[in-house]
Amino acid sequence: MLETMTAIGLMSGTSMDGVDVALIETDGEIYVKRGAAMEFPYAPDFRRRLAASLEDAKAIKERSERPGSLGAIEREITDLHADAVTRFLSANWLKAEDIGVVGFHGQTVIHRPDQGYTVQIGDGISLAKQIGIPVVFDMRANDMVHGGQGAPLVPAYHAALARGLYWDQFPVVFVNIGGISNLTYIGADGEIVAFDSGPGNTLIDQWVEAEAGIPFDAGGAIASEGAVIASLAERYLSHAFFTDEKRRSLDRSDFRPPESHEIGLHDGARTLAHVSAAAILKSARHLPVKPRTYIICGGGRLNRSIVADLDRMAGEEGAKVVIAEDLGFNGAGMEAEAWAYLAVRSLKELPLTYPGTTGVKVPVTGGVLVHPEG
Repeated sequence: MLETMTAIGLMSGTSMDGVDVALIETDGEIYVKRGAAMEFPYAPDFRRRLAASLEDAKAIKERSERPGSLGAIEREITDLHADAVTRFLSANWLKAEDIGVVGFHGQTVIHRPDQGYTVQIGDGISLAKQIGIPVVFDMRANDMVHGGQGAPLVPAYHAALARGLYWDQFPVVFVNIGGISNLTYIGADGEIVAFDSGPGNTLIDQWVEAEAGIPFDAGGAIASEGAVIASLAERYLSHAFFTDEKRRSLDRSDFRPPESHEIGLHDGARTLAHVSAAAILKSARHLPVKPRTYIICGGGRLNRSIVADLDRMAGEEGAKVVIAEDLGFNGAGMEAEAWAYLAVRSLKELPLTYPGTTGVKVPVTGGVLVHPEG
């Protein structure tokens, strides 16, 4: 066994609702001991300003550019991550010297794999100085340099978790329903295939915020009072993304919510929840073998309409849907755990991505390491 390390992972996903922090002990390969995990929500005003800054991000031509409000937002988001780490350590009776490395994702503001660039704002150097712990950040860029899509990166961690599953659960698919949903297929022989599967929560979040002034549909409560409008659902599900043979990673803006005049609040939320579930099954048709088990993680696992639709449609194909917690996993903190795991892999120059996960030409490592002292 390789030497183990205690690591913290930080994730602010495409839902832009806050910072997830998770602790693991790992050797970066087969050993993973999961520890505490916490969520630190963004204040509503910051969420609005962060969402608005995505318009400024559209002007980025070089990865180092921070047009408009992005420079100020980057400093603020770095400070919020530093505060989250400080509070997490205090809540768990830990000190900075107890932690070997922090994996820092930052906030994706633009993701254009076809143009060869992705931008996650967040200053790794400043974060390391503020928290007094080495930080690995910018883990997507090297994948793109070598011909990959820059996403998804979590599959390497999913593969580590899958080692503890029973043989009759394979082929298994980890489904992360975040702002964008992604799949990690792990075959009985250990084969790994992964790709984005379509919109997860992002359309629902944007819809209910625009129509009801709330950031998300908690538990699918709004959707539960609506009906699926087939014509609108089909408009999304007929998108070329689902039929293209080449799998590609998605940007938050690749799918847009309906216009206000098209549909009512409840029917809109219900239809978009159905789209999220159906998109997973449509994309799963690109997998090598039909899955036997779907393990659901991410915020979307709490939306009862998404899960019910997914359970029904997967059942029609002979598959079982299981919520991550039912297998002893942390469905909310799994991505943050993954970033801790990937940071350790980066330190050991182990691959973060593979041809079957991002389309990279050969397995490659990635990430930039910075120390508190500079």
